[in-house]
This record gives sequence, C-alpha cells and structure tokens, in this order.
Amino acid sequence: MNDATAEPLREPPVAGNEVDTLLGSLERQRRTFAWKTGGLDAAGLNTKIAKSTMSLGGLLKHLALVEDDWFSYKLWGHERATPWNRADWDSDPDWEWHSAAQDSPEHLYRLWDEAVARSRALVAQALDDGLDRPAQFVWSDGRSPSLRRMLADMIEEYARHVGHADLLREAVDGVVGEDPPQP
Repeated sequence: MNDATAEPLREPPVAGNEVDTLLGSLERQRRTFAWKTGGLDAAGLNTKIAKSTMSLGGLLKHLALVEDDWFSYKLWGHERATPWNRADWDSDPDWEWHSAAQDSPEHLYRLWDEAVARSRALVAQALDDGLDRPAQFVWSDGRSPSLRRMLADMIEEYARHVGHADLLREAVDGVVGEDPPQP
C-alpha cells in the first residue's frame, strides 16, 4: 500500500501486518461512510433528526476537513488549503458543519473524495519512514504523535461518525446495514 496509485485495501486482512491492518481498518470505515452518505440530493444531505444539528452533508464536510487537517496540515505541515483557509473559524468554530447546508451535493461529495485521495497519497508517502514517523505539529506538552497514532485516531473518528451516518441515513430513506453491498 506504500504506492499512492495502488488500490486501497477494502478491509483489514485477517492476519496481516500492522500497516495493512491499520490501512484496511481505515479504508473499511471510509467505504462504509461513503455508502451511508452516497447518492443523496440536497434534501437528503440536509436531513436532521431529533434535536441534533448534525446532517450527512455536515458529516461529509467535517470529515473532509479532518482528513486534510490530520494528514496534510498536521502530518506534513502543509498550509491549510481552500476552503479551510478561507473559513472564519473565530466567529464559527463549527463552520464546516454549518456551511455544508449551502453546498451542493456534488461539491460535498467532491470535497470529501478529493480530501481522501490526498490523504491516501500523503500517508503512502509518510509510510516510507514507517509508522513511527512523527507528525510536523506538536501538542501543547511538546509531543508529536506518530503516524501510527494518527491512523488509529482517524479510524476512531470515522467509526464514531459512521454511527451517526447510520442513524441519519435510516431517517432519510430507511437504508440500514453494516456493510455496503459487494460490487
């Protein structure tokens, strides 16, 4: 998987090495998230349930931000890209969630797809230095997380939001299930 052009693993191997297990776990979460958010119009992407302000469109934009934040900005130290560098985070710390309602479905899907593609390439490049490779950023206590820790955190981020997407998608059109249909 070190080759950025290689097909991503569909799921973790049953008895694989650490890199393939982490990447396979992340790709399974991404694939499930794509299924839970896929093929919807603006109304579907903007559906909310109960008192929650969360929507599938907001999840798409949020996870696009998290992909870029973790693997471009924090891992590699790149400047924040558009649209993240244009947001007024001081006046709206949850800008990606709130602004998603004004974005077209095509824009939201493209934003997330492109962020995932960049992340795959950046992680593949970082793996040349191994899972112990430290990020460019440091926490307030002076420590930098390893690529291993960042991948584990991203798996957790997706797993939590796949659960949210599962509830939201069921409210939109009744789609339920743990795994997307096999191609």
